[in-house]
Amino acid sequence: MIETVILVVQVALGIGGLVALVRVIRGPSLADRIIGLDLLLLLLAGGVATTGHPEEDLLVPVLIVVTLIAFAGTIIVARFIEWRDTE
Repeated sequence: MIETVILVVQVALGIGGLVALVRVIRGPSLADRIIGLDLLLLLLAGGVATTGHPEEDLLVPVLIVVTLIAFAGTIIVARFIEWRDTE
């Protein structure tokens, strides 16, 4: 039963990842691409969370690093877009 739920969640994350990848590739604006990339990284973190076992010691640090990279990248690019638009 739990394996079926995990499989359904992984398929949903995979479909969401494909949709986000299309947004990253097609754009049309830089902000759309950044939001798509942020979503893709967060879906990656969700995928790592669903495939790992709670007993693994490496799972939580990997999830923290991936989500922090997604967050920091989004903030940095938002600042860049704001700086670019003011000039």
